[in-house]
Amino acid sequence: MDNDMAFKTGDRVRLITLPPYFKTAEPIPMLRPPNVVQLDEEGVVMGRDPGDFWRVRFSRGAYLVDRKYLGPAEKV
Repeated sequence: MDNDMAFKTGDRVRLITLPPYFKTAEPIPMLRPPNVVQLDEEGVVMGRDPGDFWRVRFSRGAYLVDRKYLGPAEKV
């Protein structure tokens, strides 16, 4: 999957690069340190926000993640 292709709600994705911080996908967002999600951790796409940011549910919460930090999950 290249950067021009979009994810769909419900797709499984993985974190391919750690961002400098995470922003929670809450009505009142908070910034969280980059270690709340581990590199290569898989999550589920909950939706898309403007600016190519994706709401992704990981094991430790839901975060807004820039597309450049995400890749498709490995199919098993």
